[in-house]
Amino acid sequence: MPAFHGLAVMAHSETGSGGTLLVDVPPTAGQSWSAIAVAAALLIGFAAVAPFAGMPLAQLNAFFPSLDAVVFVTDLVTSVLLFAQFWIFHARALLALAIGYLFTALIVVPHALTFSGAFSPGGLLGAGPQTGSWLFIFWHVGFAMALLAYAVFRDERPAKSLSDASTLPAIGWSVAGVVGLVCGLAWLATGGVALLPPLIVDNTFIGPWASFLVAFTILICVIALALLSYRRRSVLDQWLMVVTLALMLELAFSGLLPSVRFSLGFYAGRMFSLVTSSIVLIVLLAETTRLYVRLARSNAMLQRERRNKLMNLEAMAGFISHEIKQPLAAMLANTEAAVALIKREPPDLAVALSALDDVNSDVHRTTQVLQGIRALFDKTKGESEIVDVNETALVALRILRGELNDHGITARADLAAKPPHVLGQRSQLQEVMINLVHNAIEAMASVNAERRVLTVRTVLDGGKAVVVEVEDTGPGIDPENIDKVFDAFVTTKPGGMGLGLAICQMIVERHGGQLSASPAHPSGTIFRVVLPQRSSPH
Repeated sequence: MPAFHGLAVMAHSETGSGGTLLVDVPPTAGQSWSAIAVAAALLIGFAAVAPFAGMPLAQLNAFFPSLDAVVFVTDLVTSVLLFAQFWIFHARALLALAIGYLFTALIVVPHALTFSGAFSPGGLLGAGPQTGSWLFIFWHVGFAMALLAYAVFRDERPAKSLSDASTLPAIGWSVAGVVGLVCGLAWLATGGVALLPPLIVDNTFIGPWASFLVAFTILICVIALALLSYRRRSVLDQWLMVVTLALMLELAFSGLLPSVRFSLGFYAGRMFSLVTSSIVLIVLLAETTRLYVRLARSNAMLQRERRNKLMNLEAMAGFISHEIKQPLAAMLANTEAAVALIKREPPDLAVALSALDDVNSDVHRTTQVLQGIRALFDKTKGESEIVDVNETALVALRILRGELNDHGITARADLAAKPPHVLGQRSQLQEVMINLVHNAIEAMASVNAERRVLTVRTVLDGGKAVVVEVEDTGPGIDPENIDKVFDAFVTTKPGGMGLGLAICQMIVERHGGQLSASPAHPSGTIFRVVLPQRSSPH
């Protein structure tokens, strides 16, 4: 039952209008056409057999208990599923329907045991020639009343005050009541059959009492069908209408059209009883399977969303670590240099003060980095300003001049004669330049020192765009991987996080630009940034 509760919650969330499972969910066009097709097939079969309903056939007494066994299994499973639905939704209509299917499942047991000629010439349990017929009438009247009760209670809203604990006793008492009722009717049809009028005459012909009771049961079905048709239909309502139609056709074959037992119509009626007992079970199983599939997909989506959130947190942490690692390392190096210069004999205070000025600059840079990160992930656009791209490139080279000198790299600045300007976040664009230059420095670590040349150039492209290129003379990037270098967490460097280029691409795209990579000649890589040009503020 907890599995059904999970399905109900999912169905409620997916319908969005309070509909849950089969009770309130309106049928789809496909479901409606399926129901119409089944109803049409039943009517066509009835019309084909009706003219020959009185044709006598052989007495296959063992056929009927076998049929009852199938009905017992299908109706018992259906009742269990419907009791589970009642436990979830607390709707009396579902309880009435579950009771009807349970009653049918249990009443067929004495009906099979007492059928004449099946297990003994006269039937078991002290049965007489009228026992099987009366149990058949009890069976169908009880099920028709359950359908009518469902139709009457259909629009009654479930009691929200009922809890799962309060519905379980209702189910228990219902089951106990059905068992008691079946036992009492079984006794009445066997030991108390003398109190009942005869339904079968001369063990062969159907008497007037049988026809009257069958007609009465059909009348109940007509009323139930009218109520189900008149009111708003759900998937369950629609298929119960088909069940009611099948029950009416079965009864017509069983007590109205043929006047003798073991005729073509008599056997056809029993085949219709299989349809009556199996339709709702098939629909319940099909809908339950469909909802389990949707539940599995929903759980998979929730798991993916959870993993994505964790990855976003990991990316954010990695982003912050990646961006402030460089200024922190620079602060540490300049601080150690300043301390060493002060400890000299005599102290070199001028150079030490210069190193401390660099520390101060790195502190301001760290603050700008954090502000840039906040602006980058802010859903609202932060304040923008006119940025001189030439100046940004020179600042990046100045900040990284220590690394450039340590690696013996020759830095060249090939800048546009007319200062190119773009509109954006100065700190973010500066971080792009620093990241690209830093990557170029690391890329050239494996080549000979005399070949290490870094070129930063800026170009005005037709007055509409500003192009910034950072070219290195390193080993280059494998052409097969050149499209993947901008993916997050993809890196070719030992210990790298694979976030630098992904961050650069995010920033450039936020500024309406593009970032790409291409091979340089004869070796190395060119990273190209294209940004929309803005006019100079002067």
